[in-house]
Amino acid sequence: MSSYRPYQEIVRRKSRRIHVGKVPVGDGAPISVQTMTNTLTTDVAGTVAQIQRAEAAGVDIVRVSCPDQESALALKDIVRQVSVPIVADIHFHYRRALEAAESGAACLRINPGNIGSDDRVREVIKAARDHGCSMRIGVNAGSLEKHLLEKYGEPNPEALVESALYHANILQQHDFHDFKISVKASDVFLAVAAYQQLAEVCDHPLHIGITEAGGRRMGTVKSSIGLGSLLWAGIGDTMRVSLSDEPEEEVRVGWDMLKTLGLRHRGVKVISCPSCARQGYNVIETVQTLEDRLSHIETPLTLSIIGCVVNGPGEALMTDIGVTGGGNGKHMVYRAGKQDHQIDTAAMVEHIVELVEAKAAELKAVAEAEKVAAE
Repeated sequence: MSSYRPYQEIVRRKSRRIHVGKVPVGDGAPISVQTMTNTLTTDVAGTVAQIQRAEAAGVDIVRVSCPDQESALALKDIVRQVSVPIVADIHFHYRRALEAAESGAACLRINPGNIGSDDRVREVIKAARDHGCSMRIGVNAGSLEKHLLEKYGEPNPEALVESALYHANILQQHDFHDFKISVKASDVFLAVAAYQQLAEVCDHPLHIGITEAGGRRMGTVKSSIGLGSLLWAGIGDTMRVSLSDEPEEEVRVGWDMLKTLGLRHRGVKVISCPSCARQGYNVIETVQTLEDRLSHIETPLTLSIIGCVVNGPGEALMTDIGVTGGGNGKHMVYRAGKQDHQIDTAAMVEHIVELVEAKAAELKAVAEAEKVAAE
């Protein structure tokens, strides 16, 4: 008998546990999906609306830029209106960190070596402790310290890791350990190599990403190659897919990566063919419509949409619900891998939506009953 499993077990790198608000990070906690707002933070209504769209897509953590005092203070109103923890993105001004912590940020994205004197570092750490904030050290190949560029001649993995450990050491010297680290680059090979090296020399949780990856198509490809390589190797505790697109699209792509690797499961996973002359209905149009119509479902389940009988029955055996294209506008619907009934083209999309929603409700009820029984 074959030892193959649908998802080969990925052994995740061991790391210490921190929290970003209510979200556990590291030490085997689910890999969290993060995004960042692109609205003006002072536009509270616009920023909240963007975060809520990301929440609907399944985001775990959202980063918000705080370039000035008005933005840092606006966090107070933003935090009250959203459910997910907020990371305040602080650049060099330590007072923004103090204001953001007081305003309710769950995490401060700040590099302690860039904010000045040791007194300022102590103030930021005290504010983080007083308000229950963790921190994220964020090293980027595009903004490495001058002395490291002079030492190495160019951004390379060693330079990124040295920078990250320098900032981490400052926090550790002050007995502050609730932080995660990122070492991002827009070059896939550079970023992956830096994360691999960093993973070997520390046990801090790692936030992974390919920065400035590009638009929806190219950015998804680059991120999938880079982040997929790291995740498959067990590296990564939080992640962001950086796209020149809306934040909720970053979240969707991040979830698709995790689902593909079997690391987390959420929503409907669609298995569909690329279509050909054998198709019994318009597969491409059908899949596009179904992905949109079913995007609100959070319960994990699988749906196969195959245009003909060549691969359709085989794929349907392995999905909760399946459709195989047939002749004369009649298509076979499968439930739990078995032929169940036929449906015509005109009614197919609405019928599939009804079946998937009903199945999702059934699975959700079972899961809730099992949870109650376990308690």
